[in-house]
Amino acid sequence: MNLETAFPTEYWHKLPDGRVQCDVCPRACKLHEGQRGLCYVRGCKNQAVVLYSYGLSSGFCIDPIEKKPLNHFYPGSPVLSFGTAGCNLACKFCQNWDMSKSREMDTLSQSASPEALVRAARQWQCRSIAFTYNDPVIFLEYAQDTADACHEAGLAAVAVTAAYICDAPRARFFKAMDAVNVDLKSFDREFYRKICGADRDSVLDTLKYNHQETAAWLEVTTLLIPGENDSDAELNALVQWYRDNLGTEVPWHFSAFHPDWKMRDHAPTPLQTLQRARQLALDAGIRYVYTGNRYDPEGQSTYCPGCGTCVIGRNQYEITQWSLDGSGRCMNCQQVISGYYDQSSPGRWGSRRQPVHVAG
Repeated sequence: MNLETAFPTEYWHKLPDGRVQCDVCPRACKLHEGQRGLCYVRGCKNQAVVLYSYGLSSGFCIDPIEKKPLNHFYPGSPVLSFGTAGCNLACKFCQNWDMSKSREMDTLSQSASPEALVRAARQWQCRSIAFTYNDPVIFLEYAQDTADACHEAGLAAVAVTAAYICDAPRARFFKAMDAVNVDLKSFDREFYRKICGADRDSVLDTLKYNHQETAAWLEVTTLLIPGENDSDAELNALVQWYRDNLGTEVPWHFSAFHPDWKMRDHAPTPLQTLQRARQLALDAGIRYVYTGNRYDPEGQSTYCPGCGTCVIGRNQYEITQWSLDGSGRCMNCQQVISGYYDQSSPGRWGSRRQPVHVAG
């Protein structure tokens, strides 16, 4: 069943040769009538760029907020998560390739308006709604309208994104978000160009913009791939850039790669690689650094930068210890722990991943 409709969009312009150019991301796809951009969900219809995935999803699921990953944004709370199809990057290692690389709009078999999403989130007592699995930049109109509906209902909006977006839509998109996790793929320009099909500097600019110009809570994830972006030289350069441009308070997640999509010939990331990267960042003064996709309770827990107390203990997505007061301070030394926290206790969702049906 194909439910797609052509939803009008704002960020595009006509070219002298009769084509239209999409201005959402630096890829700047130039389209003839009937053509789709690389993301596949934006295309040219009646000499205008339209969005074909507005209101559509391949499914909805309630996740722990730590799965986004966000460790400092209402820990332990449930988040209603969904994505659409397509992506504006071409990462050879994509871990969600069945959705992000999909060219079959029929996979988007569930429809839900922003208002329906909010009703479902409230029904399941979610603290937030997350745009994830594929990149919300390419369905920004749907994400923005849903974020607006969230705010009217007292819910938060969360974006998980590779941050490959142009200046004008960037300002509007991130203004609508309460929390953002950005995938920083590498510090190497050639890695971005050859393996992701994107421009590194555009991503770095958006990271700085998010940190300096928006109120959204920011965390960053870097997937480490053996032999590709895990050398000491690259990690040291990346750590220095991170500290100089994002400071010491923005949490950073080093995540393990598993062989997928077009990089099945690479080995999974050893835990030791994640721990080495984490230690390099901690040694540089970055306060909150985590490991992911591997069993590592120490690397997944939050420690007070003042006294070293474990203020949030984690075993993967389960919270095992809590030593924060109602104002987000360490109970031992009263050091403020950067982030957003509810009262003096965490949420109790745990590690469950629960698919749900959203009506209309």
